[in-house]
Amino acid sequence: MTASVELPPKLSELVDDFSGLGVKDRLQLLLELSQELPPLPGRYADHRDAMEQVPECQTPLFLAVEVDPEQTVHLFFDAPPEAPTTRGFASIMHTGLDGESADTVLGVPNDFYLALGLGEAVSPLRLRGMAAMLARIKNQVRSAR
Repeated sequence: MTASVELPPKLSELVDDFSGLGVKDRLQLLLELSQELPPLPGRYADHRDAMEQVPECQTPLFLAVEVDPEQTVHLFFDAPPEAPTTRGFASIMHTGLDGESADTVLGVPNDFYLALGLGEAVSPLRLRGMAAMLARIKNQVRSAR
């Protein structure tokens, strides 16, 4: 990721939080974030079929993206509690991108997650899942515009 790329403020703050920590503390922060993933609203909680599965994730993860008339993006994730790494990645996406404009979300570099420094803490397969989450979010944003 180039230094000239501007991340949305909340996502940038998360990148700064992670990059300022050692490997074990990065993993601990990821696990803490997994507990902050908001529950699904009823329209999705009982209708997982209305969500898109991200098969690249090692654990079942489903997401839904809504873009309101003002072009504000709203993200919803469903990941099992026994999958804290996947939930942590989803929480990063939710915290960093929910409420941002469609253009801002589409402008996030596809490899922004490398700046989190999690490559030393989790497997490449798990990082691939995070990249896939962002790709699917962007695809849904494009489709909703």
